Amino acid sequence: MRLQKHTRLLKAAEFDRVFEKPVRSSDRYFTVLARPNELAHPRLGLVISKRKVRLAVNRNRLKRIIRENFRLSGENCCVDYVVLAGQQGGSASNDELFKSLDRHWKNIKKRCENSS
Repeated sequence: MRLQKHTRLLKAAEFDRVFEKPVRSSDRYFTVLARPNELAHPRLGLVISKRKVRLAVNRNRLKRIIRENFRLSGENCCVDYVVLAGQQGGSASNDELFKSLDRHWKNIKKRCENSS
């Protein structure tokens, strides 16, 4: 299954809105920025740069893992997320990446609820 178009951040203005005042969660694999939205569903944007992850194979693997984990996660609600790759993201195992993303979703959900 794919992520539906309405669950993705597509425009620069949508990304900029998240970068303005984000709730941040970081580890060695990813930095996840989030900001509540006015929609009834979460949206995801990816920033996987060539500088952080050199090989295209690894960049594409990271994108697939992030999208799949986001789609399967029940933690996400009414938030726009931007996921940036960390230095060690390209060399980590799939299991480590899934666990890292699960921690990020839970951490951000808790922090968004506390700030409300």
